[in-house]
Amino acid sequence: MANNVLTPTMQKVVVRFSGDSGDGMQLTGDMFSQASGQAGLDLTTIPDFPAEIRAPQGSVGGVSSFQIQFGGTEIYTPGDEVDVLVVMNPAALKANLRFLKLGGTIVADKDSFTSRNLKKADYEENPLEDKSLDDYKVIEAPATSLTKEALKDLGLENQAMTRSKNMFALGLVTYMFGRPLDTLIKFIEKKFSKKPVLVEANKLALEAGFNFALNTEIIGTSIIIPPAKMQKGTYRNIDGNTAIAWGFLAASENSGRKLSLCSYPITPASEILHELSARRDMGAIVFQAEDEIAAVCAAIGASFSGNLSITTTSGPGLSLKSEAIGLAVISEIPLVIVNVQRAGPSTGLPTKTEQSDLNQALYGRHGDAPLVVLAASSPDDCFNYSYEAARLAMEHSTPVILLSDTYLASGTSPWRIPENGDLPDIKIKDFEGSADEWQPYIRDPEFLTRYWKGPGDKGFEHRIGGLEKQIDTGNLTYEPENHEKMTRIREEKIAKIAKKLPRQSVVGAQSGKLLVIGWGSTHGAINTAVTELLEEGEENIGFTHFNYINPLPENTEEVFSRFDQILVCELNNGQFANYLKTKFPKFNYRKYNKIQGQPFFTSEIKAEIINTLTN
Repeated sequence: MANNVLTPTMQKVVVRFSGDSGDGMQLTGDMFSQASGQAGLDLTTIPDFPAEIRAPQGSVGGVSSFQIQFGGTEIYTPGDEVDVLVVMNPAALKANLRFLKLGGTIVADKDSFTSRNLKKADYEENPLEDKSLDDYKVIEAPATSLTKEALKDLGLENQAMTRSKNMFALGLVTYMFGRPLDTLIKFIEKKFSKKPVLVEANKLALEAGFNFALNTEIIGTSIIIPPAKMQKGTYRNIDGNTAIAWGFLAASENSGRKLSLCSYPITPASEILHELSARRDMGAIVFQAEDEIAAVCAAIGASFSGNLSITTTSGPGLSLKSEAIGLAVISEIPLVIVNVQRAGPSTGLPTKTEQSDLNQALYGRHGDAPLVVLAASSPDDCFNYSYEAARLAMEHSTPVILLSDTYLASGTSPWRIPENGDLPDIKIKDFEGSADEWQPYIRDPEFLTRYWKGPGDKGFEHRIGGLEKQIDTGNLTYEPENHEKMTRIREEKIAKIAKKLPRQSVVGAQSGKLLVIGWGSTHGAINTAVTELLEEGEENIGFTHFNYINPLPENTEEVFSRFDQILVCELNNGQFANYLKTKFPKFNYRKYNKIQGQPFFTSEIKAEIINTLTN
């Protein structure tokens, strides 16, 4: 057996919980993450769901996993190789062993390694017995039987008792990292407060796992990870979809505009709809439409009436919304369209992540229909960029597409709750003249923004629509020169927003051989890879990451000019690299693309950077 990679004191660790879809791995991982965050550790998580609604129980296709990297240092990714792999059945081992480090630890429910389950996972022999796992440390825990023993006096049916074995595994791993059970017990008492028997069952199973590890000494010394040094403040773990919803609530509060969400459910964006539906106490107005087209049209109507208006979707839904988004562009009204990207085209891999909707966000409308495109970088960062999307939409009276993805939507990271004054003000320019002087398409001279007036405001009653409008008056016109001028004004209006954007910054070398570029959710893996290479002595690489896609920051070309080569890393077939070529064709771009429904590993980025520097 290889030496265990776990040591008594570590800076960071990667743990992966894995089992059948009914084994509660997402709850287990979420509880462990909450406890890790409350222990003062930085962390990033990623759940992995099967695409099938209900794959056969015990099959590899039905395996659900939850991975977390946590530590006493800054954590930007859920980790590459896993230190501890928890598997609740043979299928989970089959699906996830490839992620485990050599010498890593496997925690297995040996009760589930029956001949029937082994056959479902295509094992000819029991891997716990055939020495195929000799390169790892294996902890064989009778989780199912010991859970049943702990719960035998509660009067539960056999299936209900078995369902609590995930808490046994959680208790064992909690002991492994030297944590008390107090935080987890409070979580259980709150979550199952309406069902006292489930509170007791989960507590007993949790304690059984903890005591098994304590009494058998099968784990040895607990691993101690010191707390991370983080900015002072109040923190909570947050996933990307919740962060987006809360960013919009904050923008509504700061702008004084009512928040309207008009959406149709679609994986993986539906949780934004769910979260805002629960926030009527904060004034959120939520409408679940009968389809995507109805949703965006209702959102346009809400914006026309003066509300901060949002619609949420994923790639297939954005396709359906495209014609109506053109109406928002020509009407020049504030509207935020959230696209939580998933792997496509068509149904594709609906529970997996990708960045393949960039072209659609930039160009996916008929006619010349420019709008603002932003992309968030991390689950907690989704709050900042949903707020920013709302701010830019209202201040510049334009549609804004905010790109997230499955990785950000379902993953979690610690989020520092903003204090008063932390968020930028939202300054919606109002027309300063009299109602007699106002016309629907007169503009702020500095940014060419059409003044946003409610159609029923006294003295400012007006109509707008999808036919081309005469400059200033908004009257219908087919005059050729007017159409060309209005088209160019709409384009110039978006370009001028670059004046308000932060300058593009570079991590590492400010000039040199190679500039690594990412956008959106690739930030964590690329930043970690570049930082590690810098620490290892590489001096000729810099990293710049884009959240503002259209328009690009004003100093983008100047940043590019300082490097010999540019490596663009993205989870698609090169869409951002191709976009940059159209903007700045004189530079030497190289592409590194991954299209597997999975985020980048840090090791992949590092290897590609080294390969680029040496070739």
